[in-house]
Amino acid sequence: MRHCPEAMRLRNRLYAALESAVEESVLSKKKSSAASDAESIGERLARLRKEKGITQVELAKMLDTTQPVVSDYERGLLRLHGELIVQLAGILEVSADELLGLEQLQRPGPARDRRLARRLQAFDKLPKRDRDTLTRTVDAFLERAQVAG
Repeated sequence: MRHCPEAMRLRNRLYAALESAVEESVLSKKKSSAASDAESIGERLARLRKEKGITQVELAKMLDTTQPVVSDYERGLLRLHGELIVQLAGILEVSADELLGLEQLQRPGPARDRRLARRLQAFDKLPKRDRDTLTRTVDAFLERAQVAG
C-alpha cells in the first residue's frame, strides 16, 4: 500500500499537534498541582488556631459566632471578610499579611503539645502571686530532672 506525500504531511502535522496538546496538558497539570500544594487561607487559619492551642469552639466564642461557622471558614466554604481578618490576626497574634499568606510567619515553630499551650495561656491570666508560685514549682521539678538525668 503506497502513501501519497500529501497524506504523509497531514499525518505528521496531526502527530505534531497531538504531541503539542499532550505537552500542554502535562504542563497544565503540573501547574495546577503546584498551586494545590499551596496552603489555603482556611488551612492556614486552622493551623494557626491549632498552634495556639485554641479549639474551634473557643475561637467561635471569641468571634461571637458558632463552631460550624469557624469550621466553614477553615474548610474554605465561607470567605473571610476584612473585619474578621483583623479579629483573627489579633486572636492568633499574627499580622493580617501572615494570616493571608502574603508574608511568611515571623514566629518560632508551633507548640508541640496543645494541652501545654492552653495551660500556658491560662497561666498568663493568673494573679502574679499564683504565677510566681507555679514558676517556683516548675523550676524545682526541672532542677530535680536535671540532677536525676
